[in-house]
This record gives sequence, C-alpha cells and structure tokens, in this order.
Amino acid sequence: MTVKAMTAKEITRRIFNKEKLFILDVRNETDFQDWKIEGENVTHLNIPYFELLDGVEEILDSIPTDQDVLVSCAKEGSSVMVAEMLSEAGRDVSYLAGGMKAWSEHLEPVKVGDLKGGGEMYQFVRIGKGCLSYMVVSNGEAAIIDATRMVDVYLDFAKENGATIKHVFDTHLHADHISGGRIIAEKTNATYWLPPKDATEVTFEYAPLEGGNDVTIGNTTINIHALYSPGHTIGSTSFVVDEKFLLSGDILFVDSIGRPDLAGLAEDWVADLRETLYKRYKELSNDLIVLPAHFMIMEELNDDGSVAEKLGTLFAKNHGLNIEDEEEFRKLVTENLPPQPNAYQEIRKTNMGKISPNEDEQREMEIGPNRCAVR
Repeated sequence: MTVKAMTAKEITRRIFNKEKLFILDVRNETDFQDWKIEGENVTHLNIPYFELLDGVEEILDSIPTDQDVLVSCAKEGSSVMVAEMLSEAGRDVSYLAGGMKAWSEHLEPVKVGDLKGGGEMYQFVRIGKGCLSYMVVSNGEAAIIDATRMVDVYLDFAKENGATIKHVFDTHLHADHISGGRIIAEKTNATYWLPPKDATEVTFEYAPLEGGNDVTIGNTTINIHALYSPGHTIGSTSFVVDEKFLLSGDILFVDSIGRPDLAGLAEDWVADLRETLYKRYKELSNDLIVLPAHFMIMEELNDDGSVAEKLGTLFAKNHGLNIEDEEEFRKLVTENLPPQPNAYQEIRKTNMGKISPNEDEQREMEIGPNRCAVR
C-alpha cells in the first residue's frame, strides 16, 4: 500500500467537520503530553518512535481498521518511517506532512460575518496553537489585526480578494507568538498600530493605538475610542469594527479571561483587568460579537470552525465574568496559572525589535500550546 501524506489543512477541515481520526503520535511522552492535535472525534495513541525501531507488530492490535489513521511526529521523518512499517504490515495509514511543525504554522481562513458597507470580516484560525488573527476587507482595502509571523498567508489572501492592505494592528505586545504585523506593514507600506504603553521599548516607528482613533477601511470604520483595556498587558487595547465586532485581544476569550502575568506584574494589573471586564465591557452592547486573539480548547470552535460569541452570552456563561468577590477574582488570575509560554521573554524581545532570530529559531520559540488564559 502507498503511504499518503495528510496536510495540516486537511486535518483542520476534518476537525471542523468533526470527522473521526486516529492519531499515532511517535514523539516522546513529554512532548505529546504538552501539546498534540486535538478535536472532538480525534483519538490518540502515543508510542515514542524509538520503541518501534524493531517493528510495529506489537501495536497492530491497537491500531483501528475502521477509521482513518494518521502518524505524526515533530518534523515528519519519523512518522514517514513508522507509516511505511504499518503499510508493509497491511495497514492503510497516512503521515502528517511537515510534522507538528507544519501543524503549528497552519492558518485556516474562516469568514465570520459581513460588514454593513458591503465588506467582510475574516478570522484566521491557527488551530495548532490557538492563535486567532483577523482581516477586515472593505471596498478594495484591508486591515489586519494580530497577525502571526506567517505573513504570506495574509498577503496572498488580500491579493486574492482584490484588497490593498492599508492598516495593521496589534492589540498588545504579544508574548506567546511572534507578530507579523511589522513585516506586513513594511511589505505593503501600511500603517502599523501598536498601543504606546506596550511600546516603550520598541526599536521601530509605529502609530499609537489610543482612544479617540477612528480608522477607516474602505466603507468600514474601526472605532478605537471605546476601549483602552489594560489587564493582560498594560497597553492592551480592544476596539469595535463596524459597530458589530469587538476585537478583544487577549483580554476576553470565549471560555476564559486573559492572564495578567506575562510581564511579571500580575498583582499590579489584576485591578485593571477586573475594571476592563466588569466595567468597561459592561458598557458595551451585548449584541457585539466578541472576536478574541486566542482560543484555549477545541470546544470553543463553532460548527464552521470560527471562534466567536456575543458579548451578552459571555457575560451569562463565562465564569471569569461572573465572580462577584474581588478577592476571589484576584486569586483566580494570580494563583494556579498555567506555565508561562515557551520562550516568552525572547518572543517579547523579538516583537520589540530588540532581537532578530532566524526562521528556525522563531519556529522553535513558538513550539507548543498558547498559554494566554487563566485556567
């Protein structure tokens, strides 16, 4: 039997469609436990590659024959060899093209809604890492929000949609992934916006993302006057697009709230975070559709693969928005936090322009899950 490659895009569509998939992950147990391909109908078996060097006969009974089987590893090579061994044993299997490296970097564009002036809002789901970025397209112009370092995806998508990128925003200085915002701005001559309180150490020019700014994209207005929203970082800024979408950055997620400790100032910022969530956001329309910069668990994905929910629904269902006792809230966001993201200090320095790691170094810095939320 021929061993087939299955791409990250194919796996993403299967997860969106809730199709069954059995994954034999041949990385070591520590890496597997830290981060793996997840989905509603995805099941796993983790057997480190070195345990299979003498053959796969002992695991054949554990490999189903009534559903698709995918072999995954870090960079592809080990999974190809194991898949070939399984194929020689009579099993029909695929391997993950590019390995978990490719899974970490895949971006899947999903349309999340129409704009009143005739444009569209697109969400780019980085399913392997939980990052969410956005493109507003209106009347031949585009704005990008919280771009990842895979900049060609955005450039190509804008070109395919006949749009010129005019503005690029980062809602805050990211600590879990490397921003592509500055590079996109350089390549397109777009304006790069960054909250000034997060930009005190950056080495490049930017436009200050502050209250009072209204930015026009084609027939669409991005209103930034609403919402200086400190908490996750001291400069975290959320804004409203077309009076319909609330870009919440890493302040508010569908299933959780942002952690305030990635700069080591959790105790200092917890009051800011509470004021943003419990006062500033309370003043907004419950009908706004919240579009966060991350998701934590696959259950946050809607049926079409998007991550979005009305603000009013989140105030009713999100535990982080329903803690009346301030001391209890303080404990939630300062204690029992998940580990810091991998290499987060180096990622922050990269996003400040202080260091310039090469592509392989950037990839290594980002490997693993995002950890931007309170548990």
